[in-house]
Amino acid sequence: MDYYYRELDAHFPQEYEQLRQSAHRFAKDVLRPAAIELDKIANPDEVIAPRSRLRQVFEQAYQLGYHTAGFPPEMGGLGLDGLGLHILLEELSWGSVDLALGIMVASFPFASLASVQDPEMVERFVKPFMNDRHASMIGCWAITEPQHGSDTIVVGTPEFRDARVSGQLVARRDGDDYIITGQKSSWVSNGTIATHALAYLTVEPSKGMAGGGIAFVPLDLPGVSKGKPLNKLGQRALNQGEIFFDEVRIPRRFMLMGPEVYEMALTRTLAGANSSMAAAFTGVARAAFEEALAYSRIRIQGGKPICEHQLVQKHLFEMFTKVEACRTLSRAAMIYNNSAPVPSLEHAIAAKTFCTQASLEVASDALQIFGGNGLSKEYPLEKLFRDARASLIEDGTNDALSLAGARRLLELGAAGGQ
Repeated sequence: MDYYYRELDAHFPQEYEQLRQSAHRFAKDVLRPAAIELDKIANPDEVIAPRSRLRQVFEQAYQLGYHTAGFPPEMGGLGLDGLGLHILLEELSWGSVDLALGIMVASFPFASLASVQDPEMVERFVKPFMNDRHASMIGCWAITEPQHGSDTIVVGTPEFRDARVSGQLVARRDGDDYIITGQKSSWVSNGTIATHALAYLTVEPSKGMAGGGIAFVPLDLPGVSKGKPLNKLGQRALNQGEIFFDEVRIPRRFMLMGPEVYEMALTRTLAGANSSMAAAFTGVARAAFEEALAYSRIRIQGGKPICEHQLVQKHLFEMFTKVEACRTLSRAAMIYNNSAPVPSLEHAIAAKTFCTQASLEVASDALQIFGGNGLSKEYPLEKLFRDARASLIEDGTNDALSLAGARRLLELGAAGGQ
């Protein structure tokens, strides 16, 4: 391997070392160069144009089967467990966290649909997605709304059940169908390129956010329209944008879950999403650390490489420590939550908030080691810093997530830790 890494698990499976190496090659040879190119494009419309570099990257990822990472082998997927998923996400995000997240989110609606075990829906949607090698089917997670961001996910808090706070995307029952009206905000990942959405919407407004439902929605249905791709500070290769629903009719079976199980389903979703964010930004932190380590060996100040100055050595070791702490916590959370009957949301939130904060700190320290060159777009640190900064807001702000995690701990304490 051409980067610093020591696996501390003495029982690490050999097949996962092969996965790591192949994912790292893809991240190095494809994702990182593409992300740098896409980051420089001023107009987000050009990023998602037909046959753009973004489209080509998705197609290459699909040809390697990365879009099927979490699907079982009997369905044609890679069948990765929590450890395998962590390795894949860390390596891809080392190359480009924005492209890695887009590729992983692409499978979300189809994986959720597969879990409800509806044979007709599997034949109609899941299997074509599994066999897709041209990225013609791309999913998105449609949860954030113009007036609702982090408050949609604070499960367990009193606010979650406040009837005065309900979602803007509403589904009402009409015979054997549901009719969906409203919109999702500019922050829907893959929003303007997606063909299918897993829409988190409101079914019973009187229950507040707890009155939600989860629907599988093909985005070619009448009444669906999309806004322009978002122009952002960081993660510019991660397409995001609004989706509008104007009396969109879906069959009843497309409503995968209703209010009776919504809170439980959302808890599991958040456990998976936060664990994934932690793994991804472990990769970002490692990328920043490795860039700083390599640069410190060639940058001369005071007549010698700056890595020979003790203060730089101290910063490098502190960065290394944070990266290793990120991997240990995020890997443990992902392994547990990928297999446990009841996921640990508090550990997933702890991993997300810790790893994203650490990735920003490591990227900032790495930029400092680069000095003025760290501010230049000719070096990768400037982009890594912007990408890491976005993570403290992404998939729920770290402040709001910490409150949800604290509420969970209080509930567990009152129940005797069970």
